Amino acid sequence: MRIGIYPGSFDPLTYGHMDIIERALKVCDKLVVGILLNSSKNNLFSLDERVEILRHCCREYENVEVMSFGGLLTDYCKKHKINCIIRGLRAVSDFEYEITLASINRRLAPDVDTVFLMARDENLFVSSSVVREVSRYNGDISTLVPPHVAEKLKAKFS
Repeated sequence: MRIGIYPGSFDPLTYGHMDIIERALKVCDKLVVGILLNSSKNNLFSLDERVEILRHCCREYENVEVMSFGGLLTDYCKKHKINCIIRGLRAVSDFEYEITLASINRRLAPDVDTVFLMARDENLFVSSSVVREVSRYNGDISTLVPPHVAEKLKAKFS
């Protein structure tokens, strides 16, 4: 069985993330959406809120599991028999960063492959930081995030 993990902070979840999740399911039999515990980030949503949002938005996919984890991604992969890391790419700058991570991960866990999925054209500019900024000023984010996320953002900034 091919088990993949799509790691990220998902703060907040965007349609770009959802697109990668849907397309990763064509590559993996099971997909773990792994929410990273990163104390150095100043997250808008708490870990519990992000888990709830992702579980709500992924509820229709029976082969998606939403988990949170800390520490090294490769250690999590080894512990849970995950053999594929899924990463989304939007631009060349993403690739430069991601190829470095993939190389380090390969050294730490040679049996875990990294698969890069290019963002669809309509999601090339979508990022969580852009969504937070537009939402902070009450801009229209309906084409950037699922409705459940839009509601949570509206409540957060009201």
